[in-house]
Amino acid sequence: MNKKLKEKIAESLSSVAPITLIVFALSISLVPLPTGTTVMFLVGAAMLVVGMGFFSLGAEMAMMPMGDAVGEELGKPGRTKLMALVTLLIGIIITAAEPDLRVLAGQVPAVPDIVLISTVALGVGLFLVVAMLRSFLDVKLSHLLMIFYVVTFLVAAFAPPDFTPVAFDSGGVTTGPITVPFIMAIGIGLSAARARSGGDSQDDSFGLVALCSIGPILAVLLLGIGYNPQDATHSPLVLADVVTTRDVAVQFAKRLPVFLGDVLAALLPICAFFTAFQLLSKKFARRQLARMAVGFIYTLTGLVMFLTGVNVGFIPVGHLLGLQIGAAAYKWALIPLGMTIGYYIVVAEPAVHILNKQVEEISSGAISQRAMRLSLSLGVAVSLALAMIRILTGISIFWLLIPGYIAALALSLCVPKIFVGIAFDSGGVASGPMTSTFLLPFAMGACQGAGGNVLTDAFGVVAMVAMTPLISIQLMGLVYARQMKAAEIMESASFAVTDDITEIGEGSSDD
Repeated sequence: MNKKLKEKIAESLSSVAPITLIVFALSISLVPLPTGTTVMFLVGAAMLVVGMGFFSLGAEMAMMPMGDAVGEELGKPGRTKLMALVTLLIGIIITAAEPDLRVLAGQVPAVPDIVLISTVALGVGLFLVVAMLRSFLDVKLSHLLMIFYVVTFLVAAFAPPDFTPVAFDSGGVTTGPITVPFIMAIGIGLSAARARSGGDSQDDSFGLVALCSIGPILAVLLLGIGYNPQDATHSPLVLADVVTTRDVAVQFAKRLPVFLGDVLAALLPICAFFTAFQLLSKKFARRQLARMAVGFIYTLTGLVMFLTGVNVGFIPVGHLLGLQIGAAAYKWALIPLGMTIGYYIVVAEPAVHILNKQVEEISSGAISQRAMRLSLSLGVAVSLALAMIRILTGISIFWLLIPGYIAALALSLCVPKIFVGIAFDSGGVASGPMTSTFLLPFAMGACQGAGGNVLTDAFGVVAMVAMTPLISIQLMGLVYARQMKAAEIMESASFAVTDDITEIGEGSSDD
């Protein structure tokens, strides 16, 4: 095993270990779990660790350089129409194959899967075009976010209430492990092209994921108005009967080919697109192409292992934990428990590592990966607390989302521009496959145990996870701006003292 891969697996182990230990501690204390289910969870956790290591290295070797090159080519002057067409196509292709989206679509039988997936993919594609055009037209990201979120909430007022949480959840699940690295790399390539023509490269590097998260919300809300699914229901989770270690092996063996097919369906269109791009642009040399081919294999291997681990090992445990605690006399323990799980689970999202690394590189180390991790963890901890309060009280999601987005949009007027893009990108990145395959089943189980309405109260947890990082990252930006201002004042004062001393010295010499 090469040294770089070992480092990536070690990083993923440090990310996954805390949430694994928390669940294991709960299984032997408050919420006893069947032995077979616990073993299945531990096997899933091991696959998660190895899979995330392979995926991180593969994305670094293949997805990022490819997206960077595409963004740089599209960012050249005089290619606006070509850029719009290509980005629309990219957005539709990679979103339609996103595994997280298929999980969500399966939970909404009121609308056929293909209709929901196509609607969401079109929404992402159109808003990816908007995000790219923003850079060329020099439109401030905060202004666009305000306009589109106001429109989104106005449309939500006319959508069926049972459909609204699903619509807001769709904005989080579409920015998953396949979509995020590629879209963010396109943004970096575009910013490099803009920098050569005098644009604001830092401001252009982020914000693509943020706008792409709005598109599916708006598209699904409009779909809900058109379909008006009054009989909207959710598909109850059927847990496998797992008793022996052989049963565990059978469950993983049955699902592994399914996720292999899903990931191949996602990556093959991207490979085909890149092949056409390479034939036309001749951008990469043979050695680079060989390295990227290995990177694609790593990405494929990592995603298959990751998705198999979280879907087979984590979904049953998440549902059982939520169900038993929600039905217990101490169900209010869901709030602190949700906060604890939320704090640690976000660092197990594969795309979070990609974002944190890119932020540190783009900011030349001024915004460290550690600061990003802490801000994201605190934000997601708060979001899970709010989600559990919704489950226990049944309050409408609008009572939380509207004030939350008002606060986030107000902060966007006060913080440095780069933090606006980072914060709104973080919301989409934080709500990845760990959210849809552990937190959503956990919320659904808790809601079922507490006797609530699963469709209105449990759905929306992804939307909550996507919202709170917008505030926590921008608050970090405010602290960063104040520290920079204080440093400038100290530096100015130091220069003033130095000048005074110099003048005194010169005066003494004259005497």
